[in-house]
Amino acid sequence: MRVSFLMPAYNEAATIVEVLDAVARLDLDKQIVVVDDGSTDGTAELVEGWDGDALLVRQPHRGKGAAVRTAIPHADGDICVIQDTDLEYDPIDVPQLIEPIERGAADVVFGSRLRGGRPQRAYLFWHLVGNRFLSLLTNVLFNTTISDMETGYKAFRTEVLRSLDLRQDDFAIEPEITAKVCKRNLRIYELPISYYGRTYAEGKKITWRDGVKAVRVLVGVRLSN
Repeated sequence: MRVSFLMPAYNEAATIVEVLDAVARLDLDKQIVVVDDGSTDGTAELVEGWDGDALLVRQPHRGKGAAVRTAIPHADGDICVIQDTDLEYDPIDVPQLIEPIERGAADVVFGSRLRGGRPQRAYLFWHLVGNRFLSLLTNVLFNTTISDMETGYKAFRTEVLRSLDLRQDDFAIEPEITAKVCKRNLRIYELPISYYGRTYAEGKKITWRDGVKAVRVLVGVRLSN
């Protein structure tokens, strides 16, 4: 099955080429779609000069969610994987991540940083607490057992991803996706993944404000018609 990597990128010049190289090394029939979200550090130029096959789409800075939504219409694969470009997630995990979809068992697969069994950077206690709280809230609202609703590694049957009415422009795309696939009772699986998290000094962008908005998005989707 062909896999489309949807790669939102905002000021990731330090890592973008390494991520592209890692995806290119995967033994998969693949497509790479990079959406440069108004970077000012030369990220888009590095993609253009990369010695590989990637579709680059540029847009003004609007946020990760907007970049993901921009990428979706360009996907030509059977499976879509959202691939961050900051090296927190290792593309080597992707073949395992998409296997339940290839086997026909899953519509969506979440790569969980909290299931154990893969390398995890030890840091940011309150980030972990917030993530566990949001995952618990998700499970209460939608009667499910997701351990890591905020994970940036999500794989979808492409037709499923296209069918989601996604509206969030920023990091709230993560709870929005999670809530909408749960509400539709899609077949969701989780697999443990590696996580090489960055500190804020190293360029991490998500903050506690995104956690507060995630609560509003989860509850809003649950209460919507």
